[in-house]
Amino acid sequence: MKTRLLTLLLLHFFVSAYCKVNQDTIDGNIVNAKVDRRLDISSHLLKTVTSITLTNKGSSAVRHFLFAVDPTLKDSLSYISASVKDHKSDKLEVSETNVPGHSDKRFYRVALPSSLEAGKTVSIDVDAVYTHVLTPFPSSITQAEKQLVVLETNLYFYSPYPTTSQTTTVITANTNVESYTKTKPVSQSDTTINYGPFEDTVPFSEAPLRVHEENNSPFLTVTYLERLVEVSHWGNIAVEEHVDVRHTGATLKGPFSRFDYQRQQDGYASVKQFKTSLPASAHDVYYRDEIGNISTSNLRESDESVEVELRPRFPLFGGWKTRYILGYNVPSYEYLFNKGDHYALKIRFIDHIYDDMVVDEVLLKIILPEGAKDIQLKVPFDVERRGDDVHYTYLDTLGRPVVVLHKLNLVEQHIQDFELHYTFQRLRLLQEPLLVVGAFYLLFLAVIIYVRLDFSITKDEAKESRMRVSSLIDEVQSAHDRRSALYQSYDDAINKYKSSKDLAAFVLSRKKIDADYKQLTQQIQNLQAQLKAEGSDAAEKVSELQRLDVLYKEQIALAITAAEKLVAGKLARAQYLENEGAITGKCEETYKKMESLRSAL
Repeated sequence: MKTRLLTLLLLHFFVSAYCKVNQDTIDGNIVNAKVDRRLDISSHLLKTVTSITLTNKGSSAVRHFLFAVDPTLKDSLSYISASVKDHKSDKLEVSETNVPGHSDKRFYRVALPSSLEAGKTVSIDVDAVYTHVLTPFPSSITQAEKQLVVLETNLYFYSPYPTTSQTTTVITANTNVESYTKTKPVSQSDTTINYGPFEDTVPFSEAPLRVHEENNSPFLTVTYLERLVEVSHWGNIAVEEHVDVRHTGATLKGPFSRFDYQRQQDGYASVKQFKTSLPASAHDVYYRDEIGNISTSNLRESDESVEVELRPRFPLFGGWKTRYILGYNVPSYEYLFNKGDHYALKIRFIDHIYDDMVVDEVLLKIILPEGAKDIQLKVPFDVERRGDDVHYTYLDTLGRPVVVLHKLNLVEQHIQDFELHYTFQRLRLLQEPLLVVGAFYLLFLAVIIYVRLDFSITKDEAKESRMRVSSLIDEVQSAHDRRSALYQSYDDAINKYKSSKDLAAFVLSRKKIDADYKQLTQQIQNLQAQLKAEGSDAAEKVSELQRLDVLYKEQIALAITAAEKLVAGKLARAQYLENEGAITGKCEETYKKMESLRSAL
C-alpha cells in the first residue's frame, strides 16, 4: 500500500512538473499600458516590431508574460525574438508554450530581464518575421504590368491582456497604395499608414486590416535547399548547396519578350540577379546547374565576406523557377576545434543567399570523417534531426557518418552557428595514407609480374581498324558538338551588339569565335581524311556534315550583316524581323539535318 501511494505521489509530481514547463496561464494582473506596432511590408516579407509597455497591476512580482501570435499569421511565423526596448543586443528568452483553454491559439512565453514588481512597468520589443503573407492581387500580370499585393491581418494588437492604448503603423514599398482600411483614426504620409491611437481594447481584440499596394520587390523563394558540409581533418571543409528557387509573386501572363526586357529592365517585377554572401575565408567557389558552369557571375572579396553575384541563365518572372549548385571550401581551423580526441564543429546552419531571403525547406547534411563517434548536436533553434546516414567516398572502408538535420520556413535571422561535438582517434588519420601505399604496392607488384610474362597473340587487323574508326568517329562527334556550341555564341554576340551597339566589342568577340570555329572545322576535316584512309563509309557522312555546316555558317553571316544594317539605321526594324525569321527557320532546318547526320555516324 505504501509503495503504491509513493508511486502515485511521484507520478503526480512529474506530471505537475511537465505541465508547468509546457503550459502557462494568463495572468489577469498584467496590462498592456501602451503598444506601438510597426508592420513593414516593403519587401516580400512581413516584418513586425511590437513595442509593449507592460504594467503589473497585481500584488506579486511577475517573471514573464505571454505573447500571442495573430490567428491570421500564426501559420506564417518564421522567427520571433524579444529584447528590452532600446537594447536590441540584450535578447530575452522566448519559448513556445500552451495555454489551457486556448488550444487554437499560438503563444510564446517571454522571460522578463528581472522580476516586474507590483505597480512597476517595463518596455519590451518583440520582433517577428512572417513569410508568404503578402498575396499578389491580381494573381497574374503581363510582363509590363506592375505587381500589386494585398496584406490582410488584424488591425489591433492580438494579446491575452487588455490594452490601454495602441497604435499601428504600416510601412509600404512605395507611395502607390491602391487602397487601405479606413478605420479611424487613420492617416497616410508617403510610405506610412498610421492607425490609432485606439483606447481600452479587450484581450484578443480583432478588426480587419487590408492594404493593397504596389510592390515590385523580388518575391524570390528558396523552395528547397540541400546543404552538404563535408569535414576533413586534413585542413579543409567543403560546403555545397543545391538550391531550388522560385519567383512566388504574380505569375507571368502572356508571352515574354526578350527585346522589351533588355530595353527596359528596371520596371519589371522579375529577378535578374541576386547576391549571396559567403564566409570571408571561402575559396574555390563554383556556380553551376544541370547544364554546366554558369559564367554570368561575379565574385568580390572583402575583409568580412565573399560576395557572389549570381545571375541565372534567364530572368525569373512570377511562377518561374530554376535550380543551381553553389560550392566553396573553407579552412578547417576557423570552424573545427579540438582538445585531444574531442572535436567541435561550429559553423553556420545556412548562408546568406540573398537579401530578405525565404527558405521553405532545408536539409542539412554534415559529413564527418570516417571513425567519428559520440556525436552530440547543439543548435540555436529547434530543428528536426533525422536518422544518421553513411556516406562513402574514396579510400573509405566502413563509410563516413552523416548527421541529417531538417527545418522548415527560415529567414535571414536563422543565419546562426550550430555546434557538433564528436570524438575521433588521431591515429585513424594514418588509414588513408596506408591504403594508398598498399594500393601502389599491389600495382607495382602486378606490373612486375606482367612485364615478365608474354601475353602476345596474333594481331587482328580488321578489329584494330574498327577500333580506330570508332575512336575517330567519337572525336568527330565531340568536335562537332563544340562547334555547334559556337553557333549559340554567334547568336549571343549578335544580340549583345544589337543591345549595346558597341561595334568594337562585337568585332573582338567575333574574332575569338571565328578562331575557335576555324580550329574545330580544320580538326573535323583532318579526322575526315583519316576516316577516308581507313576506308570507312563514315567519311562520306562527315563530308556531308561539313557541307551542312557551311550552309549554317552562311546564314550566320547573313544574320551579322542584317544586325549591322539595323544598328547603322540602314534597315527598318520590321524588315529586320522578317529577315531574322527567315534566317532562323533555315538555321533550324540545317541544324536538325546535322544532328540527324551526327547520330547516324
